[in-house]
Parts: sequence; C-alpha cells; structure tokens
Amino acid sequence: MLQGLLEGLFNGISIGSVLLIAALGLAIVFGLMGVINLAHGELMMLGAYTTFVVQNVCKSLGGFWFESYIILALPCAFIVAGIAGLILEQGVIRYLYGRPLETLLATWGVSLILQQFVRSVSPVMLVGIALFSLLFFGALWLVKKREDFDSIQKWFLVIMLPLSLGISILISFWLGQTYKLAVTKPWFGAQGVDVSAPNWLRGGLPIGTFQLPYARIFIIVLTIICVSSVYIFLQRSTWGLRIRAVTQNRKMSSCLGIPTRKVDAFTFAIGSGLAGIAGCAISLLGSVGPNTGQDYIVDAFMVVVVGGVGKLVGSIVAALAIGTAKYLIGSGTLALIFAPIQPLADFFTFFATTSMAKVMVFALIILFLQIKPAGLFPPKGRTVDA
Repeated sequence: MLQGLLEGLFNGISIGSVLLIAALGLAIVFGLMGVINLAHGELMMLGAYTTFVVQNVCKSLGGFWFESYIILALPCAFIVAGIAGLILEQGVIRYLYGRPLETLLATWGVSLILQQFVRSVSPVMLVGIALFSLLFFGALWLVKKREDFDSIQKWFLVIMLPLSLGISILISFWLGQTYKLAVTKPWFGAQGVDVSAPNWLRGGLPIGTFQLPYARIFIIVLTIICVSSVYIFLQRSTWGLRIRAVTQNRKMSSCLGIPTRKVDAFTFAIGSGLAGIAGCAISLLGSVGPNTGQDYIVDAFMVVVVGGVGKLVGSIVAALAIGTAKYLIGSGTLALIFAPIQPLADFFTFFATTSMAKVMVFALIILFLQIKPAGLFPPKGRTVDA
C-alpha cells in the first residue's frame, strides 16, 4: 500500500509539473493584463508541433542530432510560440484591454483559427499568408507615417484589405498550378503525430518494484528550471521590475515613465514562449494533434485561479495539489488506501476514472473558492487597473 501511495504521489507530481509549466505563462499574462487568453492552449500546440518538426529534421541527420533534438526543440518552441503570442497581442489583444468579455471571445476565435491552420497548412497556404502579411501590414506601416492617418484609416482598410487578400489568393493559386503545389497534402493534417523520445529518455529509474519514467523526470526538472528562471527574471532584472510595477499599479507606473505598452507586449511574448516550452514537454507524453491544447487549457486556468492571480508560489502549490489529487482519485489509489473503510472505498471507487476524477476535482475547487475566492495567495495592495 505504501509503495502504491509513493508511486501515485510521483505520478501526481509529474502531472502537476505538466500543469504548472502549462499555467506558468498564463499566470504571468493573466496576472499582469487581466487577459483571459483562450488561445493559450493553441500556443502550447504550436510548441508541440515545433518539437515534431525539429525531431524530423534531426532524425534525418541521425546520430547525435536525434539524441539531442529535444534540447534544440526547447528554444525553437519558445521562439515560435513567443512570436505567435507577440503577433496576437499586437494584432488583437492590445485593442481590447479592459474589456474581458471581448478578449475572451477574440482569443477563442484565434484558437479555432490556429486549430484549423495546423489541420490545413500547406506550401500554398503558407505562401498566401506570407504575401497577405507583406502587402497589408507593409502598406499599413508606410501609411501610418502620414500625419493624416486617422482621417484615412477607414478608407485604407476598405481598399487594402480586399486588395491584399485578392492578390495573395491569385498569386498562391498561380504558384500552386505552376509548380504543382496545389495537390500537396497538408503538412500535419487532422490526425495526431507522434514525437519519439530520444534513447536517453526511454525507460525509467527502478525504485523497488516500479519505475520512475525518465521522460516524466525530465519534465519535472524542466519545470523546476523554468520556474527558477521566471523567478530570477522577475526579481533580479530591469524588465522584471517593470512587470511587477505594472502588475501592482499600472497608472502610477506609466506616470513614472515605464512604457506599459511595451511591458504588455514583452510579457505576453514571454508567457507565450513558456506555453511553447509546455507544448514541447507534453509532446513527450502522447501524440500531438490540433486539439492538444484544449486538453490543458481548463486545468491551467484552474491552477491560476486557485493559486491566486499573478502569484508564482500559488501557481506552484495549486498545480501540484490539483495534479496529485486528480491522479490519486482517478487511478483508484485512494480507493485502495481506504479499502478497510467500506463507505469511503465505495465512494472513491465511483470516482476512479479520469473523467469522474476531473468532476470531483472541479467540485472541490468550487468549494475551496467559496471559502477563499481570491485563491491561496490573494494579491495584496492596490487592485491592478484594467
């Protein structure tokens, strides 16, 4: 029984580590800007697909490259997801600050777009998107330099948006017909793709009669590194000081000369990059598909809310508690522990499935929030301005 409990605790901590690394970027963004980013799961998905691409490139090189691909995939996933998050912040979210409902709906729409993007992306689509971005945003950058931009902004959108879209579609179609790219299948498709762990992450560390999987140990170590790096960055760097200042009092920070818009963009990019690293980690646990992020986004928000908005320590405690509770209940470990007490054993046996364990954890969180609505570590001082 003791050995089963220890095994359950390790597996629960490993699941909590996945939740923590998924919620880490969300905690920073939600804590600073109050943005309910439902596309955070899709940023994780982009990190997972980036890992898949890096794996395939390194596999073609073979030998040392394949064995070290996961180390190369981590910065690549951070950069890809960070750039995607920066584009999202600059193109959508910056116009919706202080309007949480609109932010929620907009990011939900972006999440659907990204899911369909990875299902359908092909050379033709990529060329079309690149051409549209070059034409429209290039023209916007040039026109913004005019002093009368505010007066012609509406006409610019009416003319350039359909013009850029039409030109990009025509050129993409022509390239597809000329170079036979139109018949090329989507790169990823709707089906899941598998990321193979390198040899040094296969197997496990034997402890008694059970093994601690190396992949999960790697994720726990990666989570510790990420949390430590974020803490050092927030506490010891100039930008970390600015982020903390804006989190505590946005208006006063602006009065003191802190560029709050740049802080928002930078913070969103960092949080999105952390989502990419989370995607790289979860790719080691199963197949990667367009809906990968949806499996973690709700749990990530639960971690942020239970821990306390913007509180790193709270996120750590909440992630480990939620992950451990879900595994101990869902795996039937608690049912075995309470086997001598028949009513409790029957109760936990009823919830000893993954879906029912999630229901019970939701119920416990609802009860907890009735007692402490601000989370384990509620923010102190002035309320963050919207």
